[in-house]
Amino acid sequence: MSSQIKTGLLMGLLTALILLLGQAAGGPGGLAVAFVLALVMNGVSYWFSDKIVLAMYRGREVSPADAPALHRLVEELAHNAGLPKPRVYVLPSQTPNAFATGRNPRHAAVAVTEGILRLLSPEELRGVLAHELGHVRNRDILTQSVAAVMAGVIMMIANMLKWTAIFGGGRSNDEGGGGPFGALALAIVAPLAAMLVQMAISRTREFEADKAGAQISGTPLSLASALGKLSSASQRLPMQEGNPATAHMFIVNPLAGGLAGLFSTHPPVEERIRRLQSMAAMGGQAGGR
Repeated sequence: MSSQIKTGLLMGLLTALILLLGQAAGGPGGLAVAFVLALVMNGVSYWFSDKIVLAMYRGREVSPADAPALHRLVEELAHNAGLPKPRVYVLPSQTPNAFATGRNPRHAAVAVTEGILRLLSPEELRGVLAHELGHVRNRDILTQSVAAVMAGVIMMIANMLKWTAIFGGGRSNDEGGGGPFGALALAIVAPLAAMLVQMAISRTREFEADKAGAQISGTPLSLASALGKLSSASQRLPMQEGNPATAHMFIVNPLAGGLAGLFSTHPPVEERIRRLQSMAAMGGQAGGR
């Protein structure tokens, strides 16, 4: 199954969870309210998510005069990827990391921390920036933003449904709502399912961005080396200002600890490195689109 089909199916599952919760909470009327709420929140995410996350991490836009080497790298890689040159931001964090944001390639931005500029070699940084431009080219930013918002809507509706069920609300069995116990069970299970689906989408898109980044930069092994360094450094120096709601945006998880496996927003770094090494062994060093 291709990653695009898998992502589409997972997004469909999130939509189905929203509609199911809306139906359970208020019948056809609740279903309509849930649908409208999801549309409104996705609209806000589409237009303002980049500004929100850059402000959250105190990102500062830098000009070519401020960071000439960084801008040259971004310009070269954007040309390789067939993309407009994105805006460039630096975050005042010593934790080495990076992310891309923006609603589409024409309104994209790449952000790097001060820590990553100190840690990586120019070739490794080139691989990281190519990975982020891979997200832009694949339009992963929009996909992951929508998935995060939909998961948030599910948790919001589930919370309302839970309290309704506890205090004697909920739809009767005759109405097909499953009664208060069914509503309470759904309110508990749905947010967990939404979180797992969101994380599965994030992991899928990270693998694709690694692949795209290796093609854009032409050096899979540089990205592999960078991932190894970034993963180790993030464990030693987790991002204190990191927010779990935005952890999926970064090239490696910026937070310390966390649950592995199904509860990870990122694929295992070892597997990502292995895939990049396989690309290099099969001639993946050749760049281009």
